[in-house]
Amino acid sequence: MTSNLQRKPFGTRGKVHEIAPQSAGWRYVGFSLYRLRAGDTASEVTGDREVILVMVEGKASLTGAGKDWGVLGERMSVFEKTPPHCLYLPNGTDWHAAVETDCVIAVCSAPGKGGHEARRIGPDGISLTERGKGTNTRYINNIAMENEDYCDSLLVTEVFTPAGHWSSYPSHRHDEDDFPRITYLEETYYHRLNPADGFGIQRVYTDDLQLNETMAVADGDVVLIPRGHHPCGAPYGFEMYYLNVMAGPLRKWRFVPAPEVEWIMERDAK
Repeated sequence: MTSNLQRKPFGTRGKVHEIAPQSAGWRYVGFSLYRLRAGDTASEVTGDREVILVMVEGKASLTGAGKDWGVLGERMSVFEKTPPHCLYLPNGTDWHAAVETDCVIAVCSAPGKGGHEARRIGPDGISLTERGKGTNTRYINNIAMENEDYCDSLLVTEVFTPAGHWSSYPSHRHDEDDFPRITYLEETYYHRLNPADGFGIQRVYTDDLQLNETMAVADGDVVLIPRGHHPCGAPYGFEMYYLNVMAGPLRKWRFVPAPEVEWIMERDAK
């Protein structure tokens, strides 16, 4: 039985994921995904939401917010780990993609406040950064995190977890609106596996274990993190990628570690 937090693609071509705040049972984060082939097109209006389009794989010619942005995209496989090509679009605009190669386009959205202009994000300015120690080492492409003042609400990043390693670990949560101690951020994980027929593990749990689910995620699955801790594991032999989208009332990322792993965080900070 699939958890309600785990969403499988509902097709193989066209829009294959559509997670709106209403369908997720929360207020801020939206995530959609298109799997397209050369010659296909896709279009959307942003409405009252801001959007970051992430060219996960492949190339497409993009127009948006009244401007032609040219061809975006470079990597044919996300596991090339090269910096992504992305496009930020504020609320009250629209976009259109004309696909040049097989491609995967992620549509990350959150409430827009008209505070930022449309802009390209990456590949310039994005570099693969190592984080963690030992088998907790993973590699990050920050697209629009707190230090990048590109958005009103969105926080977006890519993470590559080597086979046999853990990620989003030591376990931590960001589910209270109590800045600067912690911020409330809803989050989605879009998972990819290499080889694609493998699996990864994601657990979502609260300190009191009222929420306590462990999922075997397949290539292409999306996991919702409404609250609680949310570590991931990549089995030996399978490399894991995920695209994170976060948003909440404040565009800051502050978290609290799970009590049982706080000592690991403290030890590794030395």
